[in-house]
Amino acid sequence: MELAISIEESVDLIPDGATVMLSGFMGVGVPDKIVHALADAGKRDLTLISNDTARDTTGPGPLFAAKCVRKLICSHMGLNTIVQAQYAAGELEVELTPQGTFVERIRAAGVGLGGILTPTGVGTKIAEGKEIVEVDGKEYLLETPLRADFALIAARSCDYVGNLAYMLTATNFNPIMALAGDKVICEPEEIVPVGMIPPDLVKTPGVLVDYVIKKAA
Repeated sequence: MELAISIEESVDLIPDGATVMLSGFMGVGVPDKIVHALADAGKRDLTLISNDTARDTTGPGPLFAAKCVRKLICSHMGLNTIVQAQYAAGELEVELTPQGTFVERIRAAGVGLGGILTPTGVGTKIAEGKEIVEVDGKEYLLETPLRADFALIAARSCDYVGNLAYMLTATNFNPIMALAGDKVICEPEEIVPVGMIPPDLVKTPGVLVDYVIKKAA
């Protein structure tokens, strides 16, 4: 499996200052080994694109505990006390975006759109500094695509050519983020021969996946 790399090699690929997209919803569907390895490596000045910050020790939490993140783009940050403290102290830049807008901005990047039009946020602080477009007499915000240098995703199963299958709600943001990273690194629970994953269960085709974390010997 030529795209298989070790957890250490995956961390070496990600430089300080990179923009990193991280899958998961409140710790579910997060590539936990990569997150902990990045934190242990002491990466710095990352821009993190993640739906939420989960809690202090779950999901992306270890990245904040290790002060790896300079800027956070998310839809919810309120349950992580470390994130709250860093934001209050001015140590962390935060860009909040409504969850539906968040995922559609990622989708826009993945499918090559120049942005999306949404009525969500019109007339609120969300609209400050953004272009307003009128369509059929209704105002919409122009929201720009969200793309990342690296998309870090988790999967239930991966075959030898990188086709991915996910489990239930752990699917969440994984398939859409796999479209929007310049380099996609997947942490699967298992790697299986080609043909073991039924075609209708493949949610991310291998052509989108650049690297897969192999099991430690």
